[in-house]
Amino acid sequence: VQLQASGGGLVQAGDSLRLSCAASGRTFSSFHMGWFRQAPGKEREFVAAITWSGSVTAYADSMKGRFTVSRDNAKNTLYLQMNGLKPEDTAIYYCARNIQWSRNYDSRAYDFWGQGTQVTVSS
Repeated sequence: VQLQASGGGLVQAGDSLRLSCAASGRTFSSFHMGWFRQAPGKEREFVAAITWSGSVTAYADSMKGRFTVSRDNAKNTLYLQMNGLKPEDTAIYYCARNIQWSRNYDSRAYDFWGQGTQVTVSS
């Protein structure tokens, strides 16, 4: 499985961005997926996750109401819609494949990771 994240960029506070994560292979629709982020000097943190069918989602508290995770299994693509961006959202955002939904907040429950896409929010 290969994951390719894209869509990052430099935006101003309050702007929106939509990240995409394109997956190779025919098993994308069988797996739960998630987004994490890592800011300079900080540990990687959970952002959001979505079940294989897209019917259930989970978010970190600080992202609830601003970020929306979705997927299109026909296109083998995972999305993260980010609205109301803040400077503290500046980070590299990673998509990853989840192997244990009950630990969707834990990076150790993910086995394949994309290369990351940089999001920079200016104040």
